[in-house]
Amino acid sequence: MNIFRFLAISLLLVTTGAAQAERIKDLTSIQGVRDNDLVGYGLIVGLTGSGDSANSAPYTGQSMRSMLKRLGVNIPDGVTLDTKNVAAVALSATLPAFAKPGQKIDVNVSSIGNAASLKGGTLLMTSLRGVDGEVYAIAQGNVIVGGVGVQTANGNSVTINVPTAGRIPSGASVERAVPSPFANGNHLVLDMHSADFTTANRIVDAINETFGKGTASAIDGGSIAVRAPATVGEKVGFIAELENLELTPGDAAARIVVNSRTGTVVIGRHVKISATAVSHGNLTVTVTSTPQVSQPNAFAGGNTAVVNQENVNVSEEKNPAFVFDPGVSLDDIVNAINRVGASPSDLIAILEALKAAGALRAELIVI
Repeated sequence: MNIFRFLAISLLLVTTGAAQAERIKDLTSIQGVRDNDLVGYGLIVGLTGSGDSANSAPYTGQSMRSMLKRLGVNIPDGVTLDTKNVAAVALSATLPAFAKPGQKIDVNVSSIGNAASLKGGTLLMTSLRGVDGEVYAIAQGNVIVGGVGVQTANGNSVTINVPTAGRIPSGASVERAVPSPFANGNHLVLDMHSADFTTANRIVDAINETFGKGTASAIDGGSIAVRAPATVGEKVGFIAELENLELTPGDAAARIVVNSRTGTVVIGRHVKISATAVSHGNLTVTVTSTPQVSQPNAFAGGNTAVVNQENVNVSEEKNPAFVFDPGVSLDDIVNAINRVGASPSDLIAILEALKAAGALRAELIVI
């Protein structure tokens, strides 16, 4: 199947589904109810000689010295610690909304030194901090690594996936809850994932039809204010009913998204083209070099030499021009491009030319 015909069928299926009813839960999020990112720095121990080298990662030795000092072990000055079984790592985690002290969250660990692998290591107790500098979780546990790295004595190495990054499932315990505005006041704000005035208006209508006129009002094209019960228990039940309301969102604006690196082209359902004619052909220049031997006569006194004979051939594809009638649809565009056998790079060039000529009735986004 031609790549563009497959693209057209896929897009038509997507846009057909987009016209169906969707839940408010899938279109919006509640303002203030969000995840929070945490970050930390720690040490992974127990590695089998695949840790940081003392020369290339001196901070690993400094961290070991500080940790041992806190545990009552004093290392004399001038003593260099062997860190081949230790790796310094950066930690990251996501603190979900409404997470309470004692709950467990997953932790990602990534080497920041020159460790070859974190496989088999154990993360020592490390604090995870938020953007405000406060500690919200404590991490510790065995690291699961999906990659493998092997290095021989002569310097050859084989690496599968990424052995210097891993994960600790349920590796951190929440120590502090993030204050949430959810329980405060008798109203909430719904933030739409994609701002659209038509969809915002339809959300307001759906809420008011169910809970009564004046319950919801649009703040702008991306936010809706909703009156809610003041008590937390009633508010939870109210939101549970509200987020399952269904409505038909407005159609997205006409857009064409082009990924110039991969050649991926996504054409929206409402893309239109004004009356225009397009001709696109590729010019190919081929240069070949054929070696030939020059052999002098027996009594000429010359030397045998190799002479290259170069041939230049110029060819151009004879692609016919195709005509777009005013307001053609997505299917017409793809069919016309299929007829001339355009490649993804050809399609990108055609779309850019149509936009420059003012014939493309859509926003062309190149990423």
